[in-house]
Parts: sequence; structure tokens; C-alpha cells
Amino acid sequence: MSLLHDKLSKTIPVYQNEIKNFAKTYGEKVIDQVTVGALLGGQRGIKSLLCDTSEVPADHGLIIRGVPILKLVDKLPEEVFWLLLTGELPSADELKDLQGELEKRRTVPAYVWNVLEALPKDSHPMAVLNLLILALQRESVFAKRYNEGMGKDDYWKASLEDALNLVARLPEIAAAIYRWKYDLGPRIAPKPGLDWGASYAYMMGIEDKNGGFARLMRLYMTVHTDHESGNVSAHTSHCVASALSDPYFATSAGLDGLAGPLHGLANQEVLQWLLDVLKKFNGNPSNEQLDAFARDTLGSGRVIPGYGHAVLRVVDPRFTAFMDFGLKECPESPVFKLATQVFHVVPEILKTIQKIKDPWPNVDSISGTLLYHYGVTQANYYTVLFGVSRAMGMCSQMVMSRAWGEPIQRPKSITFKALDKLAQA
Repeated sequence: MSLLHDKLSKTIPVYQNEIKNFAKTYGEKVIDQVTVGALLGGQRGIKSLLCDTSEVPADHGLIIRGVPILKLVDKLPEEVFWLLLTGELPSADELKDLQGELEKRRTVPAYVWNVLEALPKDSHPMAVLNLLILALQRESVFAKRYNEGMGKDDYWKASLEDALNLVARLPEIAAAIYRWKYDLGPRIAPKPGLDWGASYAYMMGIEDKNGGFARLMRLYMTVHTDHESGNVSAHTSHCVASALSDPYFATSAGLDGLAGPLHGLANQEVLQWLLDVLKKFNGNPSNEQLDAFARDTLGSGRVIPGYGHAVLRVVDPRFTAFMDFGLKECPESPVFKLATQVFHVVPEILKTIQKIKDPWPNVDSISGTLLYHYGVTQANYYTVLFGVSRAMGMCSQMVMSRAWGEPIQRPKSITFKALDKLAQA
């Protein structure tokens, strides 16, 4: 058994008892109310999900297991994965053991590559990623053990096995999709000794003389891992997994949500807007020119992509992490410079619009500029990178949900006629 399994074997029974006793004591306690506006507004803000891996306070941003994300920017994605699962950062020995587990499990079955090669080249890279995850479902330990009559107390153990196997294989799968989709040559095999994020960068085949792209990939994978469980991708994977669909099914379902323009595709839209600005002004504009361009965008009924957030009311700390990285690694990159310039110009415009509650940048307003700088210019691939990282969060949440015995989700829906009657009453 791995050190991660051993640690969870000690902490999860305590967690299970805590949840069970809490439910008995406070099962009838009211914690929130549902207004008509909340119901018609995407259920935004309604407290109805349990998620211990992370939280996103509106005035702070992402906090993973009690640790603000800006205190994790120098950590490896593997360390954050351990933190998500256990609530603690790993020791040196624990990190080494986890890295060994992931390296041992990362071999991708040959049939997955056969599926990849059979697909048309104009397939969307996110569709390809999801198809290959579903192809891997036949490897599910959870599905096999469930069919053998596994007891409920072992659900988390089988989920952990699937989580480790899937997380271990995703970098090679995603890197292969990148090289296949854009005709960049044959797949690149993993290089022994590299950490999880650096290995992904290496297998993509991006020229990286000073290691900057590997450093970016570590950061990108770290800051995108989790964002509590109410966002579309995490919520979808929760819902699917609550039916005891295994982590392959549930992760694929969550990533289908991530592929939406209002979720994971946002950084593509940001990058295109920034490139449009550079094209219009034949380089970086003045602040006055940028102000006018932004006002024209808003005047045409569009939004400034990358600004505003469903939850946050402050600058997204993940934006700060990427801005700090760019200022250190590539401060003269035109598209990155423009993203920082937008940060100083656009919020002042948005503050004057009464209906805008959050004028500040989110992570998507800058992440694509750094990828673009290092040569990953194919913007429709960016969500695959996001998905590989977010899979760690979704899988961690699944392990914890199976541990505490989350039941199948089944909220009640009502007709508009019934809603109207309730509201009038």
C-alpha cells in the first residue's frame, strides 16, 4: 500500500464518524433559504453542497484545505493533490512515495492510442480528451469491485485507485492529443525523473531552453486544481459520481461542463480579444487607446472577457499568481504586457457601470497570455490543460464524497405555475 492510502486509512474513519454524528445532531437545522431570484438565477449562492477540499470566499479567493492559493504557488501539483486528499502538505518521503505511485501507474494502454488515431483531426481537443477518458473506463477499479459486491466502507479505496490511475495517465494522454491534433510529430514518451507538471511540459514537445515552460506548467496545474464544488465541472462530476458512476465516467462528465464558453473556454476568448487589440493598434496601445477600445467593446453589447466572477468580489489571487510569474519570466512579452495594462485600465471603466458587481480580473484574463508566450498558440487546446489540472480536484472530491457516504443527488424541481403560486402566497 502507498503512504497516501495508509494516511487516508487513518483519517477517513474519523471523518466518517464526524459527518455521521453531525447529521444526527443537526439534521433538521436550516442553513439557507431559496429565493425565487436564486432559483431563476442558476441557484447562485445557495448553500447546498458539502466540499472540504477547497473554498472560495468572495473577499479572499481560492483556499485549499485552509491554505490560500498564493501560499501554494511554489508547490508541485503532486503536493497540492496530496493536500486536497489529506488536508496536509506531504513530507519529503510522502511526496517521493506519491510521485513513485504516479510514475508506476502512468502507462497508457495501447488501445487508447488506437482510439486517438481513429478520430478525425477536426475533432475538438476537449472532445478527444473526454473520449479517451471514457475509453479508459474499462480499467476502473471501482466498477470492477462494485460488481464483485464491494462494501460501502471500501468505496473510497476503489475511488482512490481510479483517481491515482487517471491522474497519472492524463499528462501523457493530453500531451499526445496536442501533438496529434496539430501535426507536431509522434508522441513523446515520459522522461524518468521529471515531476508530474514538468513531464507534461516535456511530452508536449515545447522548446524550453531555460525551463520557463515547465515552471509555468507546474504553476498552471497547481492553481487550477480545485475551486470548491459549485462550479459547473466540479458540480457535474459530483452529481454523476453520486449515482456511483466511477471516477472515469464522472471526470469525463465534469470536463464536458468545463468545455463550455462560460466555464473553461473563457481564457480562449480573452486571448482573442487581446490579440485583436494588438492587431488594431499594430502593437501595444496607449492607455487612452485601450480605454476607447474597451468602451467600444462594452458599447457593442459585449463584455470584457476575463473580468468579473460568479463568486469573487476581489482580484482573483490566481490572476496575481500568473501576473507575478509573467513579470519575473517574460515581462516584455507583448500579449502579457497588454494583459497587465488591461488590469490597470478596465476595472476603472467597469466600476462606473452600476450593474457590475465585480470589476476585477479572474484567472482567465491572463493565463492564456503566458501559454501563448511559450509557443502554445492553439487556444482551443487551453481547456485541455485546465481539464488535466481540474481532474485532480474532481477526483479528490469524489474520494472524499465516497468516504463520507454522499447519497445520490436528487433536488426537487417545480413547474413555473407552481413557482408562481408559491411566490404569490
